[in-house]
Amino acid sequence: MFIDLNLLYSNTVEEISLSDTYNIPKKYITNEDVSSLENIQVEGKITKKEQEIYIKINLNGTMILKDAISLEEVEYPFSLEYDDFLEENYKNNENRLDIFQFLWDNIVLEVPLGFTKETNFSKYQGDGWKLISEEDLNKE
Repeated sequence: MFIDLNLLYSNTVEEISLSDTYNIPKKYITNEDVSSLENIQVEGKITKKEQEIYIKINLNGTMILKDAISLEEVEYPFSLEYDDFLEENYKNNENRLDIFQFLWDNIVLEVPLGFTKETNFSKYQGDGWKLISEEDLNKE
């Protein structure tokens, strides 16, 4: 979805409000650990300050990730605020903002390197090895 920024450049409007729910298309999800990103709540506004586009938004949603230990799909809630001038690489020559690309680039920073909901590590063991928590490690 594209947002027309010409409305701000031509002073037709003072701000563009964002209040919607988005689903990030599968083509944006290239990280193998992220299965889906749906129902991302976006609230905010886009304004023009000193001939530059300024964006202030709040994002809330849930990522479906693969558990780092069990590899099962788990929900990972996230929330972030973005409050800055819009970089040129988000605008194309028609002065439109690709909101999906913008959202994805900011959400990808929230993807944890390793996330698990596992608390019982005793079932993860083999011949001569076992997985232990940091608590158990510190006890030993």
